[in-house]
Amino acid sequence: MSAPQGHTLPKEERLCGKTTVSALISDGKWGATAHLRYCWAAGRSSGCNRLMVAVPKKFFKRAVKRNLLKRRLREAYRLQKELLPGPGIDLMLSYSHAEVADFATLYAEVANILQRISHHTDQEERHSGLDPESPVISSEVEKSPAGL
Repeated sequence: MSAPQGHTLPKEERLCGKTTVSALISDGKWGATAHLRYCWAAGRSSGCNRLMVAVPKKFFKRAVKRNLLKRRLREAYRLQKELLPGPGIDLMLSYSHAEVADFATLYAEVANILQRISHHTDQEERHSGLDPESPVISSEVEKSPAGL
């Protein structure tokens, strides 16, 4: 049985590569929640949103716990990725708490992060004049009937 098309996380949606990660860290916007730090950047050239998950050894020496948290974070993102506005957003989630959080907590925090990013990108579009909800203005000017 296959998963619904919207709830997958294919290879193309994973952020990898030294240059892209370095560019995200240096140029991205940072934020934090109770258990996570995140960095994101919009307007990337890729055709889809991309995700990177990091759980440092500083907090969890055993790989089993790090992998558990990475799986939980990827799953929370996978189930809610439609909250992000359009393609081209790179996102890095870094776990920054000393204790293992349950899935419900991480799910809520990832939802909060995605809503913040969506809200921020919507505000940027409005300020730049690219409001997606505004009507498209035609380049042709309608001529009014003469004598009115």
